[in-house]
Amino acid sequence: MDQNTCVIAGGGPAGAVLALLLARAGVQVTLLEKHGDFLRDFRGDTVHPSTLQVLDELGLAEELDRLPHRKAYSMTLQTDDATVPLADLSRLPGRYNYIAFVPQWDFLNLVTAAAKRYPTFRLVMNAEVYDVIREGDAVRGVRYRDAGGEHELRAALTVAADGRRSDVRRAAGLVPVEHGVPMDVLWFRLPRDPGDPGDPFLRVSAGHMMVAINREDYWQLAYLIPKGGFDALRARGIETVREHVARLLPFLKERVELLSDFGDVSMLSVALNRLRRWHRPGLLVIGDAAHAMSPVFGVGINLAVQDAVAAANLLAGPLAAGAEIPEPLLARVQRRRTPPTVLTQLAQRVVQHRLIRPALSGGAGPVRLPRDISRIPAIGALARRFIGFGVRPEHVRSPVESHNA
Repeated sequence: MDQNTCVIAGGGPAGAVLALLLARAGVQVTLLEKHGDFLRDFRGDTVHPSTLQVLDELGLAEELDRLPHRKAYSMTLQTDDATVPLADLSRLPGRYNYIAFVPQWDFLNLVTAAAKRYPTFRLVMNAEVYDVIREGDAVRGVRYRDAGGEHELRAALTVAADGRRSDVRRAAGLVPVEHGVPMDVLWFRLPRDPGDPGDPFLRVSAGHMMVAINREDYWQLAYLIPKGGFDALRARGIETVREHVARLLPFLKERVELLSDFGDVSMLSVALNRLRRWHRPGLLVIGDAAHAMSPVFGVGINLAVQDAVAAANLLAGPLAAGAEIPEPLLARVQRRRTPPTVLTQLAQRVVQHRLIRPALSGGAGPVRLPRDISRIPAIGALARRFIGFGVRPEHVRSPVESHNA
């Protein structure tokens, strides 16, 4: 049986950033990731200004900037008749006035490589957490399996950051409240030509919605379908998807044949939920495990990172000092992060109800929009700040152990 001060289940953005912040403070922390690497397609990888600022505060901004990525300074919506600017991020204050589209595996490799510089950090790959260790009402670590068998890892604090289907959350008996969504998403890619549009955009037409993300040499495409509609679409054949893409994005008309079958498509079952309670004695839940976000606004990774920063700000000092972590302190993390979670999900639900549901219904077209939302004084400023920084951006205030500084 192994022993740590903190064990984190899940090597996604929330778990990786929290592990880095705790190791930086001198906390003995183990990060358990069930896969052998971070290389998985179609993960959230829109790094917003709030997260770019956190990386800057950690001294990682220049390293991130050296990674292959594309900067997007604006967001637009294309209808059958017009292009509607939604948010002009270039008008945000400060150094980071853009969204960086960075493959999530590159982001996670960057963060975990930084964590490995600290002697108190350990990363265990191919480690599938399947249960928690209990002592009365308290959680005192996890049970996980790898190629070598089953193991127990005891810890003063266990953090569940293992995603929207969290096994740690399930083992602790925590069940999220579902808020419902009108759509699922089909992700796929098609080659990009130099003459194609440059910036990412949202394409809306009666009965159809798509998101197009420029990856330099290919397009990452998200085709929205009614919730639970994948089986019916698959029964109609991949040619149906080709026809819809060619109509919505005519510049791809000659390339849609490269979608040979549904093996070229990844289906994301969209969820929007959150826990009523993010903690038990000895356990904290953050990121998607605490609140699954809709893809609307592309803010999932950023909410997860903000959770990690807030948790480290409150917990790193006591953990480094070897203090017992009382449950009221864990509750403070939830109290701080609940308002931005609730408000962001409320905004996502409004967009789902007013724009996505009507667009996918096949009946009337989506709600009518002004010609340029980004230039409406109050609304434009609110939209860019909401998308760029979120409701409550966090800043790194967790301690740095002297020999780590």
